[in-house]
Amino acid sequence: MDWKFQSIAVVGSGAIGLYYGGRLASAGEDVRFLTRSDFEAVSRDGLQVESIHGDFRLPRVNAYQSPFEMGPVDLVIVAWKATSNGHLREVLTPLLHSNTQVLTLQNGLGNCESLAEIVGADRVLGAMCFVCINRVAPGVVSHSAGGSMSIGEWRPNQQGRAVELERRFKAANIPATAVESLEQAQWEKLVWNIPFNGLSVADGGVTTDYLLATPERERHLRALMAEVIAGGRALGLQLDDGLMDYHINRTRPMGPYRTSSMIDYVEGREVEVFPIWEEPLRRAREAGAVMPQTELLLKRIRERLDTRG
Repeated sequence: MDWKFQSIAVVGSGAIGLYYGGRLASAGEDVRFLTRSDFEAVSRDGLQVESIHGDFRLPRVNAYQSPFEMGPVDLVIVAWKATSNGHLREVLTPLLHSNTQVLTLQNGLGNCESLAEIVGADRVLGAMCFVCINRVAPGVVSHSAGGSMSIGEWRPNQQGRAVELERRFKAANIPATAVESLEQAQWEKLVWNIPFNGLSVADGGVTTDYLLATPERERHLRALMAEVIAGGRALGLQLDDGLMDYHINRTRPMGPYRTSSMIDYVEGREVEVFPIWEEPLRRAREAGAVMPQTELLLKRIRERLDTRG
């Protein structure tokens, strides 16, 4: 598909949306941010990003409170949590023209399917963001590690869009790669998300350094990772055992990093249980995988959320 884009809408202006959208805007792209709690701060003070790849500030940001004010765009980037997907239809509809494409940066599985029900399967792409990032104040983002993106077509017969996104994102100082299999990239990230996000909630709201602090805890992490790898393999994916060392080694230098699920848990927000744990487990079990440690983790997460008060 020979597709170019000129205008971009970022739906979900939390840490992920502000960071990647901010990078694109700083490179001269026409980016419009759909904001909620940050609207006043961003409209007044702009966007500040403190990044290991170089700090930058956008004194003026195209911030909106309504998708109707933003109008149709060429590319919609969905960067909010999957827990907000019930609002997708009402938010996306005003942003679409006949050739608008939609890219989800959301964690887990099932998000592309949700988008396809609204915009059609042929418009949907996905990207996995491997980044250590937090929103530390309204309009202020701290980026302390990573930042790469793996971009893929949800339906393999749609070619060319991921390559164009890779090119444009790289021009914005975002290490992006167009991958042949989005599903592969999703499961590679689940090897990290399922154990680290999961245990950070199940253990009562703890940071990643706690999860790596003892050999026993690290063994638990690795046991969960091994199950996720086995689950992906049952679905026909080529997941290497080396992903365990890769994810452990890249997480250790992060120090006391707060996972996104841990932040949602301690701040009383809904946690992305369905896309990160329930749906991957369902698909893996249907493919014949046995994942008892992951099932126990999901049980502990549910219990922790049920007793949160």
